[in-house]
Amino acid sequence: MTAEYERELSGLQVQDALTWKPLRLLTFYRLILAGLLLVIFISIPDNSALGVQHPRIYALVCTGYLAFALLAGFTARLRHPGYELQATTHILVDIIALTLLMFAGSGFASSLGILLLITVAAGSILLPGRMPFLFAAVATMAVLGEQIYSNLLDTSQHTTDYTQSGLLGLALFATAGLTYLLVRRIRESEALARRRGIDLANLAKLNALIVQRLQAGIIVTDHENNIRLINETARKLLDVPAAESGQSLAALSASLEEQLQQWRQQPDSEPSLLVNVSNTAKLLPHFTSLGIANGQGSLIFLEDTASLAKQAQQQKLASLGRLTASIAHEIRNPLGAISHATQLLDESAALNNGDHRLVSIIGAHTHRVNSVIENVLQLSRPDASLPQEIRLEDWLQQFADEFSHSGICLPEQIEYSVSPHDLEIHMDPSQLHQVLWNLCLNAVNHGNRDGVPQKILLSASSSGSAAMVRLDIMDNGPGIDTEMVDKIFEPFFTTGSSGTGLGLYISREICESNQARLEYLPAPGGGSCFRIQFPPPTRPTVAVAE
Repeated sequence: MTAEYERELSGLQVQDALTWKPLRLLTFYRLILAGLLLVIFISIPDNSALGVQHPRIYALVCTGYLAFALLAGFTARLRHPGYELQATTHILVDIIALTLLMFAGSGFASSLGILLLITVAAGSILLPGRMPFLFAAVATMAVLGEQIYSNLLDTSQHTTDYTQSGLLGLALFATAGLTYLLVRRIRESEALARRRGIDLANLAKLNALIVQRLQAGIIVTDHENNIRLINETARKLLDVPAAESGQSLAALSASLEEQLQQWRQQPDSEPSLLVNVSNTAKLLPHFTSLGIANGQGSLIFLEDTASLAKQAQQQKLASLGRLTASIAHEIRNPLGAISHATQLLDESAALNNGDHRLVSIIGAHTHRVNSVIENVLQLSRPDASLPQEIRLEDWLQQFADEFSHSGICLPEQIEYSVSPHDLEIHMDPSQLHQVLWNLCLNAVNHGNRDGVPQKILLSASSSGSAAMVRLDIMDNGPGIDTEMVDKIFEPFFTTGSSGTGLGLYISREICESNQARLEYLPAPGGGSCFRIQFPPPTRPTVAVAE
C-alpha cells in the first residue's frame, strides 16, 4: 500500500465521519421518532396532546413520516443522490412533518415544537455555514404559519398567543448560532488533531528510519526486559536476524540481560565487553533509563569495539599520511640537489670507471627515491575525479593498442573482450587509464613463467540483477602466494628490488574515489586476476507532480 493511497483512504474516512455517518445517525433517530409517535398515537387513543384536533391528518403524517424515514435510511446507505441534496431534504421534511404534527395535535401543548430545536441543530452539524440559519428561518416561519392558520380556524384548543411562537423562533436561531459555533470549533480542533497526527506519524517514521540506519546497535526494553525496539545494526552485531519486538532479552542474549540487571542494581558500574561467539564480535553495551507507559524501561547502545578501533586506526593513518607528505615535500629539495650534483660529477673527466659506477648507483637510487616521493605526494593530494560515461569496448581497444605500442609487450600478448558489446561505465578516463596501466605493468613484470608465453586478458562483463559491470585484468603467470594476498594492497609492500610498493595501493585508492572496488582473485586457469567492480549506472529520476 503506497503512501499516496493511504493518504487518500484517510481523507475519505475523515470525510465520511463528517458527512455520511452523521446523516445515517439522523436517519436512525428519525425512524425511532416516527415509530414512537405512531405507536403512542395508536396505543393511547385518549392522549390529549397527540392528534387530538385532526386525528386523521396526524395518522397520515406519522405514516408518511415513517415511510420517509425508511426511504431516507436506504438512500443514505446507497449515498445516492448527493450528500447536500439528501441532507437539505431531510431537514426540510423534518420541519414540515413536525409542524404538521403540531397542527394536528394540540399545538404547543404537545411539546413537539422542542423537536424542531434538535432538527435545526442536526442541520447545523450536517451542513455548516449559512444553511443552519436558513433552517432556523424556515422552522420559525412554519411555526408562525401554523399558529396563524390555527387561529384562523378558531379552534378552541389552540391559543392565539404568539409569544410562545416568537420565543420558539428565537430559540431556533439561538440553537442554529450556538451549534454553528460549536461545530466550527470542533471541526477546527479535528483538523488540528489530524495535522498533529500526521506530523506525529511522520516523526515516528523518521525516528524509526534514523534508529534503523544508526551505526550503533539500539535495543529498547520495558520493565520486564522484553524488547520493544531493536534496529538492524543490533541484529547484525548479536547475529540474530529473526529478533522481533516482544521477545525476551534473555532469549536474545543471556549475558546482555545479566549486564542489564547488574546495571540496574549498580548504575555507576562500568560495563564489560560482550563477546558474541557466533560472529566473534566484541561489543561494549551502554545502558540508559527510559520511561515508558508501563514502567521504567531501558535503552541499550551496542558499540562494536572492532569498528571503534578501525576508526581510530584510520585517524592515525590520516595523521601519518599528512606527516609523511610533509616529510616527502621537505626531502624533495635536498634530493634534487643530490641528483643535480650527481649528474655534474658524472660528467667529470677525472673519474675512473669505478667512480662512474658509484655515481650511476647514486643516480639510480635518487631516481627511485624521487618516484617514492612523487607517489606519496599523489596520495596526499589526489587529483579531483571527473567521471564521465565510457564505452568500454572502444576504450579498451585504444588502451590495448597504446600499451602494446609502448614497447612493454607485443600486440599479440594483450587481448580484450567485452560482453555485451554496449557496456558502459561511469569513471574518470585518465584515472582509469592510470589504474589499468599499473595493473598491466605488474602483469608484465611479475607474470613471467618459464616455458609459457606471457598473456594479458582484459575481460569486461555485466553480472547480477543490479547490472554491475566488472573488469578483470588477468595474466597466465605463477600467481600470488596466498600468504601475500592480504598484503599486496598495503602501502610500500613489494616483492621486487626496484618497485616502490605503492602501485596497487594507489590503484585501489583511485578506484574507491570513483565508487569502484579493486580486489584480487586467483585466475581460474592459473595466474592472477585483478577485478575492478564498477557501481551500476545511475538513471535520472523524473519528478511526478502530485
